[in-house]
Amino acid sequence: MKPLEDYLIIDFSQFLSGPSASLRLADMGARVIKVEKPVTGDICRSMYTSDLIMNGESSIFHTINRNKESFAADLKHPEDLNHIKTLITKADVVMHNFRPGVMERIGLSYDDVKVLNPNVVYAEISGYGLHPELVGNPGQDLLLQSLTALTWLTGNADDGPVPMGLSIVDMLAGAHLAQGILAALYKKAIQNTGALVQVSMLESAIDFQFETITTYFNDGGELPERTKSNNAHAYLGAPYGIYKTKNGYLALAMGSIPVLAELLSCEALLQFPENKFSLRDEIKTVLANHLETQDTSYWLNILEPADIWCAGVLNYQELFEEDGFKVLDFVQKVTMGDGYSYDTTRCPIKIDGELLKSDKGSPKLGEHTDKILNEFIGNG
Repeated sequence: MKPLEDYLIIDFSQFLSGPSASLRLADMGARVIKVEKPVTGDICRSMYTSDLIMNGESSIFHTINRNKESFAADLKHPEDLNHIKTLITKADVVMHNFRPGVMERIGLSYDDVKVLNPNVVYAEISGYGLHPELVGNPGQDLLLQSLTALTWLTGNADDGPVPMGLSIVDMLAGAHLAQGILAALYKKAIQNTGALVQVSMLESAIDFQFETITTYFNDGGELPERTKSNNAHAYLGAPYGIYKTKNGYLALAMGSIPVLAELLSCEALLQFPENKFSLRDEIKTVLANHLETQDTSYWLNILEPADIWCAGVLNYQELFEEDGFKVLDFVQKVTMGDGYSYDTTRCPIKIDGELLKSDKGSPKLGEHTDKILNEFIGNG
């Protein structure tokens, strides 16, 4: 039995942040009923991150909404809204990621829902929280990365701002919401009281940088400086970075420069008797030129036995061919109600040594509406 079995979540969220939170809770056993607008559904169904179409819809929708049920309802239609309110009376959690004011206009704010279900956990993600100037702006990942200085930590010094290659703020906000919901459910189990859980993408993106922000506040307000080449962390000295080799790339974490000079037989490194932060650009330049003279495997065979923190740099094809990946059993096949199957990742959490897997794919729009109506509304 999974930890959250018998918990019911009514999920109004769209796109990535909210659905990623309800996905994690579904993986832990919760029943997630995804409320969608008739005809169009979650906008993510047609928001393509590539040209890949899976069973008529976007790949990202299938990835983030597996293991859920879909209930189609027009929240502006009185009968549909009444059905939703009946579902809410049965729910342990109600969650959404609409812009501020939307749920209030519908009549499903926290205060409204508490009247229907006094012990409910009500969880919401917003783009900007209570920020007075930004509260009405779209909570989109690239915009949040840009507004929180995150783009000045990736890339090299002369690259300008560089965004991360994932919708990282969406995923962080979703993870924070799931954490808050779990804490509130624990409180509910102990004290039989509900809670309002609020997360903003803005605060999640700022919290993500707690290390660099703390350094900034306590380092005289000096802005973080990326290295001119091979940058991987604005506040770490050489050799920290990724370097080109003769046939690929090599990642080097923290390490003693004198030790590396000896191991790599690099005479030019001997001029740096210590890891002086102010000389990290010069050190990285010497390292980069030297490491290009041999294959990645050549350097790994020297550095790994010496307990130097290093690794080859893999692409997806190389990663998935690794025995170390295969032993994780991280890929699962899920199947939709119409029989369409696809491969995706599983939940990364183990409990009591057991993997949290489910073979239930993403739902077609409104696929479970009649079933849910019969179960929750039909007799009452």
